[in-house]
Amino acid sequence: MRSYLHVLATPGAWRFLAPALIARLPFAMLQMGVLLLVQWSTGSYGQAGFATAAAAVSQALAGPQTGRLADRYGQARVLVPQSAVHGLALGALLVLASAHASLPLLVLTAALVGASAPQVGAMVRARWAHRLRGASTLDTAFAVESITDELTFAFAPVLLVALATGFSPVVALLAALALSVVGTLLFAAVRTGAPEPRPAGPRSSGGVLGLRGVALVAAAFVAMGSVFGSLQVGVTSMTAELGRPGLAGAVYGTLAVASAAGGFLYGAVRWKAGAPARLATGLPLLGVATSAFIFAGNVPLLYCAAALAGFVIAPVLITGFTIVEGLVPDGVRTEAFTWLIGANGLGIAAGSLAAGQLVDRFGAATAFLVPPVTIGMVALLLLVRLRSLRPPVRATVDRERVPL
Repeated sequence: MRSYLHVLATPGAWRFLAPALIARLPFAMLQMGVLLLVQWSTGSYGQAGFATAAAAVSQALAGPQTGRLADRYGQARVLVPQSAVHGLALGALLVLASAHASLPLLVLTAALVGASAPQVGAMVRARWAHRLRGASTLDTAFAVESITDELTFAFAPVLLVALATGFSPVVALLAALALSVVGTLLFAAVRTGAPEPRPAGPRSSGGVLGLRGVALVAAAFVAMGSVFGSLQVGVTSMTAELGRPGLAGAVYGTLAVASAAGGFLYGAVRWKAGAPARLATGLPLLGVATSAFIFAGNVPLLYCAAALAGFVIAPVLITGFTIVEGLVPDGVRTEAFTWLIGANGLGIAAGSLAAGQLVDRFGAATAFLVPPVTIGMVALLLLVRLRSLRPPVRATVDRERVPL
């Protein structure tokens, strides 16, 4: 507890943490919100999966560019116009869905929504890395961030589903839109802890992903994203199949609460094993845990499976951010963190798309095959390339670059 209290007592930390929490809540609502909105508009989980995938892929591709601009010009100069574009895109998606527009138009607009989503989570982590540079408590600070993420992902689906079922998905995403604009602008107005803008340094053709080990950790985050994407579809469709659609948010929220608990305990432990070894252990363990969903044929078992899988998620995420922080130079941290978040988004897209197609063709339970299969493949790759995750003495712009 002393480590957590010490981190949270960092001078000025709460000035950026509080508005960031408001901004991150709608970020946690976005993927499931698009899924529910397009399914409501089209009547198909498969078509909704295409729109959700488009939002996630565009977010994954545009996010690192946002991070690069933030590293170069400062966070506020990027977030303010981005918030305006995101608000317009999300508003357009709501109008088109209400008018039951064609699927291609919905998918294109969903892609714009994802591409313009403010990358507040990565920018908060960049502030922590800047404030606690080289400190032993940085791992704990990343644990705080993962716990915050999980708490938002616990509350956001419950709020989203409650608004969507009580009113409509349009009302639910209108609430997300208001929170996003307000929270992002408040966060941008706080300069405490923000890294100073740095001029662009030398870059290879591979960019930040060309840095030693970064692409490998990003691959692990793709696998993590497949968990979120496929479970969003699987849990939503399974609870509907069981006649309890209003419980989808609560089940998914259980996953997030369990993840927050796992992250809290993980951040409180002084680990003897290095971060690469912890990642190589945690990822296969997550694959085993997610397989419990395959056997969850009723609501109580869904809750149990969510708690089991969730307990492993945050420790894996924390470890990944810790590894990358040690692998990259100071001037590209925001971009590196957005690559991880973007990779997670790609996994969400792939998992959502695959699960949506499986649900439409074979039933809700088949969506739960996606996480263990995807994680198992990446875990094998991780074991083969584990040595590339060992940090150098200190990151520099000209560090060694190796392929994945």
